[in-house]
Amino acid sequence: MKVHEFQAKGVLARFGVPVPRGEVAETAAGARAAAERLGVPVVVKAQVHAGGRGKAGGIRTAATPAAAERAAADLLGSALVTAQTGPAGRLVRRVLVEEAVGAARELYLALAVDPDREAVVAIASTEGGVDVEEAFARTPQRVFKEYAPAGSRLEEAQALKLGAALGLAGESASRTAGIIMAMAEALTATDAALVEINPLALTGEGGLAALDARMVFDDNALGRRPEVLALRDLEEASSLEAEAARSNLSYVKIDGDIGCLVNGAGLAMATMDLILQAGGRPANFLDVGGGVTEDGVTRAFRILAADPDVGGALVNIFGGIVRCDTVAAGVVRAARETGSRMPVVIRLEGTNAEEGKAILRASGLAFHPAEGMREAAERIVALVGAAAGRRERKP
Repeated sequence: MKVHEFQAKGVLARFGVPVPRGEVAETAAGARAAAERLGVPVVVKAQVHAGGRGKAGGIRTAATPAAAERAAADLLGSALVTAQTGPAGRLVRRVLVEEAVGAARELYLALAVDPDREAVVAIASTEGGVDVEEAFARTPQRVFKEYAPAGSRLEEAQALKLGAALGLAGESASRTAGIIMAMAEALTATDAALVEINPLALTGEGGLAALDARMVFDDNALGRRPEVLALRDLEEASSLEAEAARSNLSYVKIDGDIGCLVNGAGLAMATMDLILQAGGRPANFLDVGGGVTEDGVTRAFRILAADPDVGGALVNIFGGIVRCDTVAAGVVRAARETGSRMPVVIRLEGTNAEEGKAILRASGLAFHPAEGMREAAERIVALVGAAAGRRERKP
């Protein structure tokens, strides 16, 4: 789950990370009032779930409260198009008005979960600011990393080592190490998958401030983190993602044409891999979870059917706590309610699998059964490909 910059800064500030003073405004008049309270100059920053805002004109410096009002009026209600939003852009509903902080140097700090190493990696670089990906590729020797294996915490000595690697000394080095340790604490305490400060400004007076911050949280941990879940902005999600969130479904849309409805994150990932191996393109990650009801399955299938990019669906269920007959009843109900004619391959194994298959047969709907995962993936890829071919041949 992503959050806005102002929310990430609010979380990090609670753990001791220095951030500029700022206020959120949803109107131009509110931005002017914030600038008057903060004192000018200020920076007016569009709050959307996307990077690249500065290059897209979403971050503007204002020397007077009136200029802050004009900048906010220009941004609010507009669609900000960045390299990460796609051509439609993201609607700007609020801005962050923040005191302007001069930077003598711009550094980069991040902590992230590294699943390959089963560790948390702390990353520091002298190349902070815009276009960090390109900078990292050009100068990998200026990117420094330290790892904390699963079950352990980042050590202060590692944080100090990263501070020294940035060319800092004395108070600046120790304070930077303190920020890294605060980020590590925030990552653990909130079940975040990523904590990023870019840039961390080193001011001419030797001060430090997180000029921008980003946090991404583990969706699977939201049930035990109500304070994090409260930060979710459903208006930033697509309509399908918002509907899934309201239905307590784990859904992520990706670029493909084969919808997936699966129980369990591991099984969902394996299903997507098999579709790719069969030459297809999965259109989503959709995990209905272990306690899903018939209504939940019906809502999940509706989400797949509502996606115009989906040309067919693979329902892959291994029943344990989830009963296969519950899933079958939900899929049948949704297919009837939506009138969907897309091909649907269904593989049911485990608890009440035979009862589920009987429900599918009795429905009279043209579902395609499959016995194994590979067979199911290959079959849906073939069916979607054939359907696409028929559409292309139509005059």
